[in-house]
Amino acid sequence: MTAGFGVPALCAVGALIAAAGVAAMALPGRPEPWPVHLLRRAAAMAACAAASVYSLGFFAVLMADVAVGDGANSVPGPVCQDGFDEDTVRGLSHGRASYLPLGYDCVRDDGTAYSSSPDYVWMNWATSALALCAVVLVVGAGHVAQARARRAGETV
Repeated sequence: MTAGFGVPALCAVGALIAAAGVAAMALPGRPEPWPVHLLRRAAAMAACAAASVYSLGFFAVLMADVAVGDGANSVPGPVCQDGFDEDTVRGLSHGRASYLPLGYDCVRDDGTAYSSSPDYVWMNWATSALALCAVVLVVGAGHVAQARARRAGETV
């Protein structure tokens, strides 16, 4: 249970440290070549933020999966029963956990399913967007470094 809170918190702290590094690029005395450093630090920040959001959702799905069969009225799982009306819950047979993409679906006897929480949608989109930003920033840093090296070779 502690890991469910510790990992996202650790990733969030990493994102804050990387954000401070990005903000430090505006101060005098920044390292040269600063565009490469800025892009790398922003990529680290985006990667840490993506890891934080994903781990938050990962542990939410894991806890929903672990809660199945743990006590009275726990099959198909409390997340499939709590907060839903009787018509929705009627005929539940089991739950289905998915870690990539994040989600926990509640399955009825007739094969239809519904999501246990709409929060998984934003977690999946945020993780994907932040990971894509990190990749684009790393590629951008590589191109900036390559262009700088090419310019330095032409002027010599």
